[in-house]
Amino acid sequence: MALRQQPSLWSRAAGLGLKPRQRLGLLVFGAGCLAGGAMLWEWLAAWPLAVRQALLGGTIAAAATALGTLPVLLAQQSSARARDTMLGFGAGVMLAASAFSLTIPGLRAAQAQGAGPWGAGGIVGAGIVLGALLLLALDRWLPHEHFIKGIERDHPHAHALKRTWLFVFAVSLHNLPEGLAIGVAFAGTDLVRASALTTGIAIQDVPEGLVIALALQGVGYSRGFSVFLGAVSGAIEPVGAVLGAAVVGLSASLLPWGLAFAAGAMLFVISHEIIPESHRAGHEGHATMGLIIGFVLMMVLDTALG
Repeated sequence: MALRQQPSLWSRAAGLGLKPRQRLGLLVFGAGCLAGGAMLWEWLAAWPLAVRQALLGGTIAAAATALGTLPVLLAQQSSARARDTMLGFGAGVMLAASAFSLTIPGLRAAQAQGAGPWGAGGIVGAGIVLGALLLLALDRWLPHEHFIKGIERDHPHAHALKRTWLFVFAVSLHNLPEGLAIGVAFAGTDLVRASALTTGIAIQDVPEGLVIALALQGVGYSRGFSVFLGAVSGAIEPVGAVLGAAVVGLSASLLPWGLAFAAGAMLFVISHEIIPESHRAGHEGHATMGLIIGFVLMMVLDTALG
C-alpha cells in the first residue's frame, strides 16, 4: 500500500486562502525572521540586561497578539457585540496599567529623586501630556483606518495607500505605547512589577489580536491573510520595548519621564481609538463591562504581583 504523501508547506499555505505572491511573501518573511534571529542571538550578549528583558517582554506580548489571531482559522465570524466587549476589555487593562504600573511608579520615582509632591506631579503630568501629544501627532500624520468608522478620508495621503497598510498603521498606533510601557518598566522598576505589566498587556493582546484578524476578515480579506497580518501587527511591541528600555537606561533621571510618557501614550490610544471603536456599533454596555473587567484584572495583577 502506497504511503500517503504529506501536503507541502506551500500547499498548506494555499489552504489558508493565500495567493501565490502572499505565500512567497510569507516564506520570505519566515526565512528573514530565522536569519535575523540568528544574528540577534550573537548581539544579545552585549546588550544591557534591562534591554534584553524588555525585548523578551515585548516578544511575549507580540506572541500573545499572534496567538489571539489563530481562532479565526477555525471559527465563524464573531458578533459585533463580542468584538466590542473584547475591545473594552483591552481598554480596561491598558487603563489600569497606565495608572498602577506607570503613573504611580512615576510619581514615586520622581519623589525618590528629590522632587516634592508638587514637583513630582508636575514632572509626571508633563510626561503624560508629552506622550499624548506624540500619539496625537502620529494620528494626524499617519493615515490609518478605524475598524468601524473607516478610512481617515480627510488625510491627504490616505488615497495613495492600500487598505491593508491603513490597518497596519492603525494597529501600530495601538501597540507602540504597550511596547514602550514594557521597556520603560524593565529599565526602571523592579522585575516583579515589570513582569506583572507584561503579563497584563499580553493577556489583553490575545483578544486584541482576535479583534484585528476578525476586522480584516470582515472587510474582505481571506482568513489566512487576516491571521498573518494580525500576527505581524504585534511586531512593533518588541521594537517599542527595546526603545523604551534603551532611552530610560541612558539616565536614571529619565525614569519618571519615561513612565509618564508611556502612560500618556496609552491614555491617548484608550480615549481616542479603542473606546470610540467599541461604542460605535451601539454596544456601549457590553464594551463598558469589558472595560471594567479588564481594569480589575490588571489592578489585581499589579497589586498582587507587585
